[in-house]
Amino acid sequence: MENNAEMQKFIAQEQQKAMVGEMVGKLTSVCWDKCITSTPGSKFSSGETTCLTNCAQRFLDMSVIIAKRFEMQ
Repeated sequence: MENNAEMQKFIAQEQQKAMVGEMVGKLTSVCWDKCITSTPGSKFSSGETTCLTNCAQRFLDMSVIIAKRFEMQ
């Protein structure tokens, strides 16, 4: 029985890792397309940095809201 519980815990952890990886990929894609409008140089401009920061924060905030809604159901 203990092996089964360990396996379920392992599977849940791997699913969480996959979800985080997917979320990072989505966040990167969405925010990059929105904020980086020209070929980037060696550094982001201050406007690009601000846009990326705000975009990432909004994305994470919405992810938390959506997760809470699913928990309520």
